[in-house]
Amino acid sequence: MLPGLPEPVLNLARRVGQGVGLSPVSAPAGDDRCAIIDIGSNSIRLVVYHGRTRMSETMFNEKVMAGLGRGIAANGRLSDNAMDLAVAGLRRFAALVRAMGVANVRTVATAAVREAKNGQAFINRVAAECGLVIEVIDGEAEARWAAMGLVSGIPFADGVVGDLGGGSLELIRVSNGEMGNRISLPIGALRLDAVRKRDRRALGPFIAKALDKVEWSGEGKGKPFYMVGGSWRALAQIHIWMTGHPLPIVHQYEMPATAPGKLFRSLSHTELATLRAVPHLSTSRLPSLPGAAMLLAAVVKKLGSSSVIASGFGLREGMLYADLSPQDQALDPLITAARAEGARQGRFAEHGDMLFDWMDPLFADEPDGDRRLRLAACLLSDIAWRAHPDFRPERGVDVALHGNWVAVTAAERAALACALHYCFGGDPEAPVISTLIALAPVPLLVRARAWGLALRLGQRLTGGTAVGLAASRLERHGDSLVLRLGHTHADLAGGDAVQRRLKLLGGALNLTPRLEYA
Repeated sequence: MLPGLPEPVLNLARRVGQGVGLSPVSAPAGDDRCAIIDIGSNSIRLVVYHGRTRMSETMFNEKVMAGLGRGIAANGRLSDNAMDLAVAGLRRFAALVRAMGVANVRTVATAAVREAKNGQAFINRVAAECGLVIEVIDGEAEARWAAMGLVSGIPFADGVVGDLGGGSLELIRVSNGEMGNRISLPIGALRLDAVRKRDRRALGPFIAKALDKVEWSGEGKGKPFYMVGGSWRALAQIHIWMTGHPLPIVHQYEMPATAPGKLFRSLSHTELATLRAVPHLSTSRLPSLPGAAMLLAAVVKKLGSSSVIASGFGLREGMLYADLSPQDQALDPLITAARAEGARQGRFAEHGDMLFDWMDPLFADEPDGDRRLRLAACLLSDIAWRAHPDFRPERGVDVALHGNWVAVTAAERAALACALHYCFGGDPEAPVISTLIALAPVPLLVRARAWGLALRLGQRLTGGTAVGLAASRLERHGDSLVLRLGHTHADLAGGDAVQRRLKLLGGALNLTPRLEYA
């Protein structure tokens, strides 16, 4: 329990938390679901997760735009209206987690509650009315969890993470999964908006003065800047919309270092109402976007960043990641998620790994990044068997392009989509191919096509079972592509279905196909 809460308040919190006036639902036996309620300076969000794994599935996600931090910039206090909105939202969230039977609920608050003169009064009120005991985290913890969230979603990150909340900005150096220098600055999106409304000319000096405190800014020179936080994700959504980028997924979307400055100039001369056309953009964030864009441009310039990469992962994901064992933290989130999806939708759980090993001799010299993508494609190679045969290629492409994957770029999503398109018999003239070409370099797509055709051959040869793979070998011999089968399993190659697919794969690899029996 949080120190400082009066005992009567804690007693009432316990009663409300036990579901007084409601009938709580018990979670199924062995269910490890948990919830995090994140009380930020701008929004309050509830996320319920199904289990604690390297890629925990989200069962429920909802936010309330309470704007708790707006009063801080004016008089250092949480306004009565903002607190009323927040408490109403938190009462709903408390009722939801009780109804869902979630026993493990953690409620955290950041800059607004941390700095408000009446923050303790708000904490007491939430405990009394909602049954939630708020854990107020300091800037150090906020920075640490934001960085861990970034590493959780982009494990190979090497640069500076910036987590922009409503009340503060955390900057953290990350490399090789480790955190270096970090700092918390009192220049959140709501503070920027308040300064801009008072005097537009004061915004630039206000930002510059805060950034002067970043004594280690040189560590970001020539490296990406990873942006975390709703306002900056909104800027990424706007950039996707303005540039016509064919894949509207924010996580790991990359912009050139010049983009923030252009966004700021564009937003300064654009009626914010026109941005309502941007898909999935939260309109409640529109007033704060010019200040957020100006800050982003200033940070990128200060650090000398090479590019800007958006992250959909932040503080909440960092809290989950911090609770994992070192062994689980070290798992590749893309492969972990692909393996889980393949097991859920495929026919034979071991088949993806076996296909990967079976075709390995054809791709012995591929770089590690391609090898990782090929494994993900193998693990997903049986996800469309329940779909109508005419729409299996579309199913594969949709899962690859729009699946809830992390640690994967747009180009890598396109490569996965290409592999699954051909795995499920997709037409090389299909309209989606032009979209894939717009997302990924052609040489990568050529390799992905070969992966897909090898998967198609393996699936057809074996019927999705392990027996056929164990009884056969796929090899390169000079200019030949050789499929070897044991005599006891020679019937698997009967008819022309297998030979046609072997011929297609040979053509993709510029090899002459040959079927041999041993």
